[in-house]
Amino acid sequence: MESHATARRNDRMRADAQRNAEKLRAAAAELFQERGLKVPLKEIARRAGVSHGTLYNLYGTREALIDEVVTDLAAGRLDEVAEHALSFGDAWDGFAYYIEKVCELQATDPAVADVVSGRYPRAELLMAVCGRAQAASTRIIERAQRAGSLRPDFTSEDLLLVFGSSALLARAAAGAAPGAWRRGVAFLLDGLRTEAVRGPLPVAPLTTQQMYDVLGGLTVNP
Repeated sequence: MESHATARRNDRMRADAQRNAEKLRAAAAELFQERGLKVPLKEIARRAGVSHGTLYNLYGTREALIDEVVTDLAAGRLDEVAEHALSFGDAWDGFAYYIEKVCELQATDPAVADVVSGRYPRAELLMAVCGRAQAASTRIIERAQRAGSLRPDFTSEDLLLVFGSSALLARAAAGAAPGAWRRGVAFLLDGLRTEAVRGPLPVAPLTTQQMYDVLGGLTVNP
């Protein structure tokens, strides 16, 4: 049976660990939003005011820390955008809104781009968010295709490549031309309308695994 002194010491240790975990969650959320999910863990620990070892003792891996904060960072916003897109009376308008809003989220919050890309497959909660977003994307795409306004050969994997390339452009151009990604999205939407189809595409659509492999290779220095 532990003594009162030992019990008090253990309570202090648990309280210290909880405070440090809260500091790390707050610091991670800030830095992920500023620079994306690749930000060095040492910088997260430094901003939280704890040691690098404390971070590893509490979370162990980058993926565990990502999962601790990713829902608050992105899931609610992505769900809200998808729900609103599906509420449009015009399926094309909902599709266009979805692309524009997700690209805007990525441009203003690098963490969202990393969540959408599924770049950290060992982060289970992140991948659940990514999977839910992809399922919503499929519904939005199929709805526009059934309405006859979106070209029939466009896939959810194609859409994720659109998001990946737009995020890359937005991050690279943030200093010199922060709105450049909007031009790319506008040109893209014009080309995706059914009346824009001029013939079959030159290559087959990507598989889901190919798509994630490609997105994993799209990087910009943080």
